[in-house]
Amino acid sequence: MDREARRAKRQQETRFAAIGFAIVLVLAVVLAAGTVFGVRTMLHQNDVPVAAEPEPGLDNTLDTQSEPIEPAQQPTEEPLPAVPESDPELDAAMQKVTQMTLEERVAQLFFITPDALTGIKGTNIAGQTTKGIYDQYPVGGIIYMSINLQNPDQTRGMIKKMNEIAVERTGLPLLIGVDEEGGSVARIAGNGEFRVQNVGDMSAIGATGDANNAYQAGVSIGTYLKDLGFNVNFAPVADVLTNDANTVIGNRSFGSDAALVSEMVKSALGGLGEKGIVGAVKHFPGQGGTAGDSHEGAVVLEKSVQELHEVELVPFKGAIEAGAKIIMVSHMSLPNVTGDQTPASMSGAIMTDLLRGELNYKGVIMTDALNMGAITAGYNSQQAAVTAIAAGADMILMPEDFKAAYQGVLEAVGSGMLSEERVNDAAAHVIKLKNQLQQ
Repeated sequence: MDREARRAKRQQETRFAAIGFAIVLVLAVVLAAGTVFGVRTMLHQNDVPVAAEPEPGLDNTLDTQSEPIEPAQQPTEEPLPAVPESDPELDAAMQKVTQMTLEERVAQLFFITPDALTGIKGTNIAGQTTKGIYDQYPVGGIIYMSINLQNPDQTRGMIKKMNEIAVERTGLPLLIGVDEEGGSVARIAGNGEFRVQNVGDMSAIGATGDANNAYQAGVSIGTYLKDLGFNVNFAPVADVLTNDANTVIGNRSFGSDAALVSEMVKSALGGLGEKGIVGAVKHFPGQGGTAGDSHEGAVVLEKSVQELHEVELVPFKGAIEAGAKIIMVSHMSLPNVTGDQTPASMSGAIMTDLLRGELNYKGVIMTDALNMGAITAGYNSQQAAVTAIAAGADMILMPEDFKAAYQGVLEAVGSGMLSEERVNDAAAHVIKLKNQLQQ
């Protein structure tokens, strides 16, 4: 075989070898791909794919042409009930309540005059007669009227002894109050024997537009009340005077602008509080828009809850935010809120639903005096006290007949007409306040 023939043969063998190698390589690649595909298929059948972690800053939404992914069905859960807001001070007071007899608990719910306690008109001392009666009826509070207050020395001595009697009997201080608004309602400043300056009508203070003047009035009143031994003042007036025919409130109100009255009330409370005096804010939910006199008979305000929020309730909400410890409830009727002519002081819709519930008030709820015509015209003393407490009142102010009212509450608990739990809750609010006075 010549050289050319041998060279052609080698080239042909080389081509055959290359083609064979290529075929083997292709077969190897195909086999490898098949193996990978099989493994992935097995994995897909046995494992749940894990969603990729979305990358920050990138749009991780699905393509609009892709099929939507149905979310996994999760078992529905009932919402958990709301947990009541904790009140450690009320819990501590309830511990004291559990150590008291029912009679003692019920007595703590009354705020009465010394005359109603002793049966003696114009009581001006706290001696053995008072002590003997208080031991039987350990009431929560005593309110002194002009007839009980003669001069500084007599007042200091009487209050000091009265509080000593209460502490000895109950282990708790007595709530000792007076109506000292300033202006025309001033049991102390209105008596020249006390030689203190009357701060004047609240309308004049409100007219200045300067809430600091209300604060200074509170400081002034608080200073001389504290000196005499008082710890509660039935003021300030939080009624917004929107009815010119309202002569009962009149100059006792800071004015007709709800926001201004609110600032004045908060400042007056602050002034009293600085001197250790608890202000009782009145007359919830606000009777400045009425024309009648609840001392004489029924008084009606034809407003809805929404309308009350816009005007009447504004100062009370401000007072609550400022830490008001006592709010006094009026006897006016609000048919567009309660659905009937029930006085506010007898209404669960007003005291429990609106004041305690909607406004989230944590302090003592007190009725206005139950010896007023708006109450006595429709309720006897027993009925009024039981109805008020059942509706949410913590303290009953000046029932027409204290002993009948006290006995009526005891009997209502015994018959199941009034729950013992409601009495315990009311007493706990009173004792919570007394504990605060001792701090």
